[in-house]
Amino acid sequence: MKSSKLVIVPTFNEMENIQDLIVEVMALPENFDLLVIDDSSPDGTASLVKQMQETFPDRLFLIIRKGKLGLGTAYLEGFAYALKMGYTYIFEMDADFSHNPQDLSLLYSAAVKGSHDLVIGSRYVSGVNVVNWPMGRVLMSFFASKYVQFITGIPIKDTTAGFVCYHRKVLEAIPLNKVKFIGYAFQIEMKFTAWKMGFDILEVPIIFTDRTRGTSKMSKHIFREAILGVIYMKVKSMFVKPKKAKEQSII
Repeated sequence: MKSSKLVIVPTFNEMENIQDLIVEVMALPENFDLLVIDDSSPDGTASLVKQMQETFPDRLFLIIRKGKLGLGTAYLEGFAYALKMGYTYIFEMDADFSHNPQDLSLLYSAAVKGSHDLVIGSRYVSGVNVVNWPMGRVLMSFFASKYVQFITGIPIKDTTAGFVCYHRKVLEAIPLNKVKFIGYAFQIEMKFTAWKMGFDILEVPIIFTDRTRGTSKMSKHIFREAILGVIYMKVKSMFVKPKKAKEQSII
């Protein structure tokens, strides 16, 4: 029976992590499918995923893109794939084990049992649950979310979180072709739009653990995009009101 759940994992040079991640996701009792979107990693990440597809031919999928095109565009391509293939619950997840694969079950359970439209694996909903980050990075991330809350009024404590579960009706309602940002601001924009449209959003506490293998993809450009992007989103929302979820033709 085809799964109703798809986990989308963008990759760039994640050969040290991707095999173990696939094994852990495939072992979860909820029967998650997994889509890896690789930006032509020179380290051979995609080749390793292809090898793993021999073990999980009906549950592991791969899209290889030409060049490093950005996190947001990878997820948008993954969303399009998920909607086309009929998945009901669509997850975003990092490849580097900063998100515990076991917590996929937590997000899925919250989405199903609570009938929530968007469930966020939150680092800050119950304190600061971050392991192995330098204090400067913890403070930057924490106060970035506070900044987003202050500017936009959004009641989400971890606005840059990249570990989330969408019900397909959220992705069907948001005009994905108009999503502007590709880095951290992408995560903020998606949550902000879902909130403005009136979808039911829940944050569940997770423990975020910094990668121990591979190299972080964070850059000053991504952080700058998030800071300036928040102002753009707020100003735009004052002039262009997104349709509320109840006004959409959603089944």
